[in-house]
Amino acid sequence: MRTLTDHLAQYAAYHLDPRNVATHVVGVPMIVLAVATLLARPAWPVGDLPLSVATVVSLACLVFYLRLDARLGAAMAVWLAANLAVAHALAGLPTATWLAWGVGLFVVGWAIQFLGHHFEGRKPAFVDDILGLLIGPLFLLVKLSFAFGLRPALKAEIGGRLQRSTAVSVAAPA
Repeated sequence: MRTLTDHLAQYAAYHLDPRNVATHVVGVPMIVLAVATLLARPAWPVGDLPLSVATVVSLACLVFYLRLDARLGAAMAVWLAANLAVAHALAGLPTATWLAWGVGLFVVGWAIQFLGHHFEGRKPAFVDDILGLLIGPLFLLVKLSFAFGLRPALKAEIGGRLQRSTAVSVAAPA
């Protein structure tokens, strides 16, 4: 299994333009919420909590995040739980309203993503590695942690890998 740094450095290489990263700050959460919303129906009560495909998918994603890094996985658990709460609330709305929210968030979120990759001049990371779909939300969380001065060693390692990969690609013959 690739490490946290492996995943984040690969993903970061597709997100060097600040405009692209900015679009991801908006688009990725919209897509995450959209997927949870669309998978939140049907739901079965288990105790006080709804069990849906969204719940199962979120738990599977959480296991992936926790295996990469316990602290970041714990933070992702909070994000996923919040998404599930909103998604299940939206799933409780009339069908047309639920679908409008789910499909609308999904379409607009992806439109914003592709605009960002237009700025970047590079295809989305998931085209080359499907796990990029899972790394996107984690990437945003990590960028936020860097903004607060957290995880400086991780930031330095990702930066070092980006510099090495840029140097290799510049030195490679056309």
